[in-house]
Formats: sequence, structure tokens, C-alpha cells
Amino acid sequence: MWRKRAIGWLIISITGLLLLLGRLMQIQLIETETFSKHNINLLEESVKQRTQELVIDNGRGNFLDRSGAMLTHKKVAVLVLFPFLKKMEWEADQVSNISGIPVSTLKMAVEGAKKPFAYGEPEPYELTSSQMERINRLKIPGVFAIEKKFERSQVPAEQLIGLTGENSKELMKRYPNKELSEKTLIGVSGLEESFDEFLLPEGKSKLVYHVDGGGAPLFGINVRYVDPANPFYPVNIRTTLDKTLQQRVEELVDHYQIKKGGLVLLNIKDNSVLSLVSRPTINKNDPYNGAGMTNMMLKQQIMGSVFKTVVAAAAIDHNLDDPKRLFDCSKKINGKPELTYNYGMLDFTNSFARSCNRTFGELATELQKINPNLLEDYAEKLSLTGSVGWQGDIYHTNNFKQLSEEDKGRVFLSEDAKKDANFAAMTGIGQHEVRATPLAVANMMATIARGGEKEMVRAVSKIEYKNGTTMVNFQEQSLQGDNISPYTAMKLQRLLREVVLNPDGTGRWFKELPYAVAGKSGTAETGKYQDGKQLHNKWFAGYFPYDNPKYALVAVNLDVLDSEGGVNLLFADIVKMLYENDNGMQ
Repeated sequence: MWRKRAIGWLIISITGLLLLLGRLMQIQLIETETFSKHNINLLEESVKQRTQELVIDNGRGNFLDRSGAMLTHKKVAVLVLFPFLKKMEWEADQVSNISGIPVSTLKMAVEGAKKPFAYGEPEPYELTSSQMERINRLKIPGVFAIEKKFERSQVPAEQLIGLTGENSKELMKRYPNKELSEKTLIGVSGLEESFDEFLLPEGKSKLVYHVDGGGAPLFGINVRYVDPANPFYPVNIRTTLDKTLQQRVEELVDHYQIKKGGLVLLNIKDNSVLSLVSRPTINKNDPYNGAGMTNMMLKQQIMGSVFKTVVAAAAIDHNLDDPKRLFDCSKKINGKPELTYNYGMLDFTNSFARSCNRTFGELATELQKINPNLLEDYAEKLSLTGSVGWQGDIYHTNNFKQLSEEDKGRVFLSEDAKKDANFAAMTGIGQHEVRATPLAVANMMATIARGGEKEMVRAVSKIEYKNGTTMVNFQEQSLQGDNISPYTAMKLQRLLREVVLNPDGTGRWFKELPYAVAGKSGTAETGKYQDGKQLHNKWFAGYFPYDNPKYALVAVNLDVLDSEGGVNLLFADIVKMLYENDNGMQ
């Protein structure tokens, strides 16, 4: 009996040892880099237990403005202190004399440290280049003055540039053939997402030292600098934004309390984004949820009377703009008396300047009878209904889109709506099913200012290697499809200028600005209500200077009451600011 028991225990012991041996082989040999369902890299984790490090640069590519200034991050000269200093005597008084930080404060910071840190984080104490040089000359182990990359607390054009985050599942889905740490940051919105593959890190730059179980230096007090040492990576994405201008424009948008909406400012010469502001802002406490994640300037909006520009273009080409013809602007589109905006009898030009709904409802109906597709055709000619952001083949990527989140606009949703006279009339004033993005509206103004030539809008001009050489150039490109004629563009230019020059024009507030403005206003009913009152989208879209166009600007305030939330003061202040900036007055 005892013999059977002994054999049984022996079998159990051998089985246990075999299981233990198998587990050890799994850990030590087989699944060293992908242990358990969480895919834990055991080699990395074991190294982490024996090392402490300070990341200087996470290795992800950077976003620059058009002049090369960093947008999302900044490099700051900081004092780095390692926690092993608490176990040794070090010349804190000399560091204090150079940096201006009290000795007691330095020592207190080290005593409370469990890992290397930049003094003063999260708002680091900034050193001068002279202080950096003098501190490093002391050659105190565990004390370094270095340039470290910090994320800006306020990122300019945050919705355009976008956000990054950790998502191991999405990382594996996007890059199944790349060996990347599950902690690798990936772009989740905006340009960060569009350019994510180019921005992926080769590795981090960091200061590293090895420790024993008590946290003391394992190999003396030598600190190693670890760097991928690749002269080409990480790359820089050079945007077309002007950082200083962007910051000023954001201040103005907030000054005028735009809660939902924003603006787009284009450089007409190369059709690039100088500034883009979207509100609401991203919620820093919960960035991936809420309306702040949406770039309102890339989303289709109800545009109201701004669409009359399209109707005017079609009317000009089909000889419906006879200056002798008068329209009864004492009536609404449906023929009922117009009590609020009773303008009497107006010709085509004055109807456009004063934004008479009756005129453009009639014209849209007449155009529909000629051809139900005309309004859509002219919206396409003026770049309102397709994507306007830069797209094309680059590097090893086909049909790459800079603005992957951009909506397309529309005029009608169905064939039946095109053929309905009542729907056509409402479409003529930018209501019913008409939608366009503020970016596309800005591009329409730039197209008209250029004489009808429509181009793709660039938000990025190039991708640069780390050493400054060019990896990818985003050349100016025309938008496909038909254009309006130079003659039609010239007539539209005059109509848009008349909106400002006419004593009763909807843009008369801009007549005295230092730059001559041409443009079109819009107030669209949204179908939404607040306390029983209709909410509106308020627009002004234009370009300037009129005789030598440089800028196209669209400002829009979304879902506001008719009695509030105008954009005229915002538009005017930006025109003034640009004039002063261009003439060295700031």
C-alpha cells in the first residue's frame, strides 16, 4: 500500500515539476515578448525593474508652423536630478548659485523623488543656455542640464492638429508588421491621425541608470544617454499655419464668445490654411469625448444666404441677371407679405447686396426649370460639394488625404427634391438640404478671387526628415471638375464687393476697413430651438484686399439666437489685424 502511495506522490511530484518547467520555459524562452493575453514583454519589464529613466523625447514626429516653430511641443532647457543624489554628498550649493534655485528647495525635491525628474515639472524651471553650460561643466553625477521636449498645455489649432493616445488593439490593427511597443502613441484625430504612419517613433531619447533592489546605483553612478541615433527620424510635419497669427485669432474668437463655430483663414496665393479655429475646445479632462473633438470647420453646416453666390453664378451664365429686371422683395418666397425684410422692388445686384430671399428663390426655380442639375453643377464648380482638402499619391501611399475627417457638401439629397419647385426655391436661399463645410466656403471665396481657378486646400506643405531635408513635398494642385469662367468670376467679384459698398448691403459694416473687403453674409435657420426660439447659423464669408486678393476668410457662429451671436465684429477685427501685421504696425 505504502509503495502505491509513494509511486502516486512521485508521479504527482514529477508532473508538478514538468508543469513548473513548462511554465519556466514559457516565461524564459517561448513567450518572452508576448506573455499572457495582455502580450506583456517580459524582457522589457525585467529591464524596467532594474533601471530608472527620464524620457527626453518620446520619438514621435513633430508638427511645425510654416516658419518652423514647434506647435504641439516645446523644447525647454531644464535641470534634471536623479534620486540617487539623496544617498551621496553633492555640490547643491554650486547648482543653486548658477540656477538661482535655493539649496534647501533642491535637496527637498531630491528627497521626495522616486525617479529622475526635471525640476519644477509639470511647469519646468527654465534655464538659460549659459546656465546649462555652467551646470554641465560641474560634472556632478546625477545632475544634468538638458533640453527636454514638453507637450504644450495649449496647442494651437488643436482640432486641426488632433490628438494622440495609447491603444494597443488599434496599433496592432494599423501596423501588424511593425515591431512597436504597446505603449506607442498613435494619432486618433486630425493631422495626427492622417500622418500617423510618418510620425511613428524609431525609439525614445532618454537618460538611464541601473539600480539595485534598494534603488541605489548598480554600476556606480554612471548615467547613460540612450538615443535612436537616426539622422532621418523622427520627421517633422511642416504645416501651413502661422503660429503667432493662429494664437491671436483664437484669442479673438474667444473674446467674441463663439461657443460653437469658428473660422477658416486661407492664403489665396498658395491656397493654404493660415489659421483654423474650431469651437468648442477640447475638454482637457476628458479629451476623447464631447463636441470638442469635432473640427466644426470640416463638418457640413447649413449655410443660408451664402449659397446665393452659387445661384448668382448660374443666373449670370444663363442670362437671368438682366439689370432692368426688378424683383418684388416686399414678398416672401411663398408670396406672403415680407414684414421684417421689406425691401420693395430691387434689381439683381441690389437683391444680392441686400440678400433678398424672394429674388433668389425665383431664380433658383427658373434655373431648375432649365435643368434640375444646374444648382448642383454650379455648387461643384465653386468647390462646395466635393472634398477640397489636399489629396493625392505620395511616397508609398495612394490617395493620401491630409484632412481625412473632412465632410463633403451637398445641395439635394434626392432626385425628387431636385424637381420640386418649392424645394428649389428654399435651396436658392441655402436652406432645405443645402450643406457645406466652412473650409469649402472659404475655398469658394478664394476660387472667385482667383478668377475661377479652384485648387485643393493644403494644411501641410511638406514632411521633413530630422536633418531638415525634404521627404515629401505637397505641391499646389487644382481641383478636378469644371470651373466657372473668368467672366462669371469677375461678375461675382463685383457682386461680393457691392455687398460691402451698398449703403444697405449686409456687409456695409466693413466699408471703412483698411483692406477693401468683398463677401457675402448668411443667416440660416437650423430647425433647432432654445426656449421656443429658432436657432441660427450666422456667417460672413469673403476675401480681401479686393484689388489684389491675399486672404479668404470665413467666420461662422452656429446654433445662436437671431438676436445675438453675430460674426461681423470678429471678421472686421481679423481684417484689421492682418492689415497691421502686413504693414509692420504690430
